[in-house]
Amino acid sequence: MSRLANPSLLLLRNEEELAGQRILVINTMRDGFLRELKQLNPNSDIHAFSYNVADHQDSQKHKGITSHVGHSLPVLEELDLVIYYYPKSKPEALMMLDNIRAIASPKTRVLIVGDNKGGVKSAEKQFKPFAGEFYKLESAKHCVLFEFADLTLLERFDITSYQTAFTVSVNDQSFEVASVPGVFNHGKLDDGTRLLLEQIAVPYKGKVLDFGCGAGIIATYLGLKTPELRLNCLDVSALAVYATEQTLKLNNLEGNVILSDGMQAVSGQFDLIISNPPFHTGISTDYQIAEDFLALSKQFLKPKGKLTIVANSFLKYQPILEAQFGEYETVAKNNKFAVYHAQKP
Repeated sequence: MSRLANPSLLLLRNEEELAGQRILVINTMRDGFLRELKQLNPNSDIHAFSYNVADHQDSQKHKGITSHVGHSLPVLEELDLVIYYYPKSKPEALMMLDNIRAIASPKTRVLIVGDNKGGVKSAEKQFKPFAGEFYKLESAKHCVLFEFADLTLLERFDITSYQTAFTVSVNDQSFEVASVPGVFNHGKLDDGTRLLLEQIAVPYKGKVLDFGCGAGIIATYLGLKTPELRLNCLDVSALAVYATEQTLKLNNLEGNVILSDGMQAVSGQFDLIISNPPFHTGISTDYQIAEDFLALSKQFLKPKGKLTIVANSFLKYQPILEAQFGEYETVAKNNKFAVYHAQKP
């Protein structure tokens, strides 16, 4: 049984606020809170939502919970209560708060909870202008719990109004990238990916997997360099999958875009797997995603297939690469990032 995280414990300390006939929980923490909520409301219609497919799959395990994953909230009529675990991205929170107001009813109450170091105190400034009633219910366990009610409702929510574009220029390539809040390095090219693209030897042909694709920058660069490549892009986030689809469309490229927790939804083998692998879950550092990916990558490569990644220099991925491939090459390194290359025999 998972140990309840501090934001969940704070919610349960205020269990009298958790009642409702139709409840939506956003961004659950895979800690068993949904089970506790169902016990408090055994006859209620309880839904869970996440942009993250791994969170969605965890929520599906709880009896009596209807789970959803996507880039926008499901339309649920007559919501009594929305419980929102505040994310580390303030632009993502602003977008979600608008999405909540678009599906809420006049009677909907919104509870927002989060860790102080995750920036939850910003929720008051962000949401208070759109709520006739506001309460700071409790501050404890390094967390805060807010309540908002009598919301100013929105007629509709359209994610395209939050979509922006920026230009990436690397080597001899320049292209447009679609970005939405909540996607890795929203609105800019990060230094690690830039180093990777500056160093990558683009294959002439074959099947490529961009793991942890974000807004699709790596796949788009490769596809424009070599149109013969068959592009596959994977991310755990439905927001990233949406952004990648839009980036490919902006650049007249085709690709197979996959929503997957790690390599779960992947089949077949590739000539190249390339990645700037993630090592954060929420506000916490989590190396397990990248380590699992590296441990599995060899079986998804064709004979002579190649793996190329960029990572922060302090991350100890070298022993995993050596264990899987026997040897690897450090293609480039600066004071912050390193690019590693390995090949399947």
